[in-house]
Amino acid sequence: MSWLTTTFSSSLGKKLIMALTGLFLCTFLVVHLIGNLQLLKADGGASFNLYAKFMTSNPLIKTTSYLLYLSILGHAFWGLSLVFKNKKARPVGYHASNNSSTWNSRNMGLLGTIVLAFIIGHMAQFWWKYHNPGSSYPLVTIEGEQYYDLYIMVIHAFKEAWMVGLYVIAMAAIAFHLHHGFQSAFQTLGINHAKYTPTIKVLGAVFAYVTSAAFAFIPVYIFLFVKG
Repeated sequence: MSWLTTTFSSSLGKKLIMALTGLFLCTFLVVHLIGNLQLLKADGGASFNLYAKFMTSNPLIKTTSYLLYLSILGHAFWGLSLVFKNKKARPVGYHASNNSSTWNSRNMGLLGTIVLAFIIGHMAQFWWKYHNPGSSYPLVTIEGEQYYDLYIMVIHAFKEAWMVGLYVIAMAAIAFHLHHGFQSAFQTLGINHAKYTPTIKVLGAVFAYVTSAAFAFIPVYIFLFVKG
């Protein structure tokens, strides 16, 4: 098994982990966005609360969620490890006239740190409270069953201007991070062809900015138009 340890402790191995976990997290973003869009339905939060209940009670989803948590930690750990290794290997930064790399690629460590801090805060504010509600947590009855009213908590949170502002900033960081990370993942996996790479870059940019903009739109819409 020493070959396995050696492989995944090398720079190439770490990049492979980054690519695989990154693409897995991209699929999670799509699922999460579909769920969050339920917040925009004019049904008093019924659809969103049903989604929240399903995501936290379905055995398959719960099992997948543990893989998700491991992917987030692995992606962050190996990503920061690569950043520190690159900084150590090249302590002098790029010259201002060097246009061979993008701002996104040069600042993936910073962007990733912002995204990680957002994820931790986001989970503490919603996921943790949903699983540890306390006696004062509101309940809602849907189809004869009682659920924790996560919808109300989200609405109240996004009625705070500073919270909406932080969320939008975090989505901007995610957009820039995804823009470089998406195409970089395919390149690491060996999909680097003159015919396909330009298409992957376009799809990556569209995915990064459309997905992040959709996430950012939700709290802005709630702040401006939803009563709470």
